[in-house]
Amino acid sequence: MTNDRVILRLLWPSVALVVAFVGLGVRLAFLHIGEHESTVLRVERRHYRKRSVIAKRGSIFDRNGKKNILALTLDAKHVKADPKVISDKGVVDEVAEKLSKEFDLPLDKLKNGLDSKRRYFLIKRFVPDAELESLYKAKLPGVHFDDTTIRCYPQNELLCHVLGFVNNNGIGSAGIEQRAHKYLRGCDGVRNSRVNARNQELYWAEGRDIPVINGSDITLTIDQNVQFVVERALDAVMKKHEARGAWAIVEKVNTGEILAMASRPAYNLNKFSTTSADQRLNRAIGYVYEPGSTFKAIAFSTAFNENIVSENTLIDCEQGAWFHQGRILRDSHAHGKLTVADGLKKSSNILTAKVAIMIGKNRYYKYLKAFGIGDRTGVDLPGEEAGILHNPSNWSGISLSRIAIGQGVAVTALQMIGVYCTIANGGYLVRPYVVKRIVSSNGEELYCRKADAVRRVITEKTAKKMRRLLARVTEDGGTGKRARVAGYKVAGKTGTAQKAVRGGYSKTDYIASFVGFIPAEKPEIAIIVVVDTPRNGYYGGTVAGPVFSKIAEQSVRCLDIMPGNN
Repeated sequence: MTNDRVILRLLWPSVALVVAFVGLGVRLAFLHIGEHESTVLRVERRHYRKRSVIAKRGSIFDRNGKKNILALTLDAKHVKADPKVISDKGVVDEVAEKLSKEFDLPLDKLKNGLDSKRRYFLIKRFVPDAELESLYKAKLPGVHFDDTTIRCYPQNELLCHVLGFVNNNGIGSAGIEQRAHKYLRGCDGVRNSRVNARNQELYWAEGRDIPVINGSDITLTIDQNVQFVVERALDAVMKKHEARGAWAIVEKVNTGEILAMASRPAYNLNKFSTTSADQRLNRAIGYVYEPGSTFKAIAFSTAFNENIVSENTLIDCEQGAWFHQGRILRDSHAHGKLTVADGLKKSSNILTAKVAIMIGKNRYYKYLKAFGIGDRTGVDLPGEEAGILHNPSNWSGISLSRIAIGQGVAVTALQMIGVYCTIANGGYLVRPYVVKRIVSSNGEELYCRKADAVRRVITEKTAKKMRRLLARVTEDGGTGKRARVAGYKVAGKTGTAQKAVRGGYSKTDYIASFVGFIPAEKPEIAIIVVVDTPRNGYYGGTVAGPVFSKIAEQSVRCLDIMPGNN
């Protein structure tokens, strides 16, 4: 071999080495002193893992706090699979059989889904962690779990219309869940962690995290025990009278705190997706009805407050049929002359109508508005209706006499119980509410509700007189004697209203109701019961009165309410 060839063979490797070192030097210089932010970020991203940390939605408690949980959030998983991994390993049958048994899913469907080259197949969403223990232990190849949460309602149907539910996107969609969503939802966090070359998380390495903020907890005014009593009583009346619907409210007369609110039909909050709109309707605030004789308390309160009549004023009840403005108004029983006090006790339509005419439509309308008729109460629940009350300029010749007895006007049960709370507490209209307190996840009190007196409607003297006269309704000879509670004096009023239909009123369908308060001498709670289209009886005194009695009797025990004193 000549010297030239030896030199040539040594030269080319040397040149290659020089070029390699020069290139490496240029690259190093570029990385250290050049424009390379995007390159650095790209390299860094390979060593970081970004993961969402799901915020836990706040819990909901009854008025007694954390010992009575009404709604809570559980850790859960979305179970998914990588069919390609499962198929490549040849374990389709084994994995499909395990998943089918675990989740009660069709085996054939699972095999078809897993036996493919796809990289994603959803097995089941929102599975509580507690139900996945055996699956975790099985360590099935190609089966993965994504973190999520699931809303749980331990009492199923209890308080369903007040609590509401959270949809599959985590959005509160009814009741308190909807109204207080911004407090309950919390704020998801972000976990940025370092990973090694095998994509394994390095827990010791510092990451740039965004901390999770869990949702706030809410304490309601609801008493779970009273709520249970109310719901069982409604279930019983629905069954006994084959009713289309029934609803009830228990409210503290001095503060407006709702202790119970229930509606039938009801639904299981944990299975909200299978329910109908009719089942989800909170009839206590979202259903308007003509109240019938329970409405008479407004006319009598107005007349006493304006000194138009006294309780001993005699009024002719026309032997049960009165021809007025071209129409006949009838009483259920014929009466001659009655005192105003006895007219209220016996629920005379004619006497009440004559009292209203003495008041006059404009003055009466002013009191109707003062009692909250035709306006939403402002309760902290979605879906409240305002009812129907036309302006006097649109009233016909008989409107005044008919509205006074609860026809030609429509209310919600919450409005109606508000009237009786006003009488019971000495004359103040109070705003009802169900949210008592909101506390953040770090213990900070964000909201604390106090009693809110909207306005004075009647004097204390008028209220005291009405309490005494309404107590006579439940005595012998009164229409509400079936609403009595042993050991307590009850005050209230029955209501039996024909349901409005096209062209007039139904001759077969009624709304039966009773609304009152206990103890009559020193009231603490008011209760309203409404039964829609009962069969096997339809009078308020015989259908709704016994339900009121059952609820009142057990509620005074739950709340440790002692009998009042004269």
